[in-house]
Amino acid sequence: MLPAKADPDQQKEFLEKEIQPRLDEAREGKRQVLFMDAAHFVLAPFLGFLWSVMRIFIRAPSGRQRFNVLGALNAITHEMVTITNDAYITAQSVCELLEKIATLYVGIPITIFLDNARYQKCALVMEKAKSLNIELCFLPTYSPNLNLIERMWKFVKKKCLYSKYYEKFPAFKEAISKCLEETMTTHKSDLDSLLTLRFQLFEKAQFVTA
Repeated sequence: MLPAKADPDQQKEFLEKEIQPRLDEAREGKRQVLFMDAAHFVLAPFLGFLWSVMRIFIRAPSGRQRFNVLGALNAITHEMVTITNDAYITAQSVCELLEKIATLYVGIPITIFLDNARYQKCALVMEKAKSLNIELCFLPTYSPNLNLIERMWKFVKKKCLYSKYYEKFPAFKEAISKCLEETMTTHKSDLDSLLTLRFQLFEKAQFVTA
């Protein structure tokens, strides 16, 4: 599904004029291009498929503890740079991630595509990016289909959360962290197939009301 307020024409123009030219430079080794977003993993049941002719009960952990991951995905290498916490993602968290990215990629232009979340599109973050010579490109509103890292979050949920029960929060966090740590090893083949630089676009004629 695509958000009802998404503008297909604006998405298409942004992809052609902003994303693709920078990706072309990244393929040639002239630029680092990353896609940034935060995922908020809540300790709760994640059902995969469930079908039953009789009533059944699903075990669920108590509480609603949340493990936050602010990540930046390298569009070419699929390397992940992350900041994590159990509280909230803030503008300061974004600045911390920008500093990690700047340290990792020295001597080459850096572009980051990200959405319009308030903690990302604010003066503090803009000033930090400018001081680090990092270009921030904000995606059109309601455009998760243009943010490559969204596919990574879905992959993590499928691999370590769907149809799995975690009694304690530490085990829940460890499973997510382990999955992210193995993106360049155990899961590299799967992710190379998933994280292709083909972005789905939608025509206005395809929109229907439910």
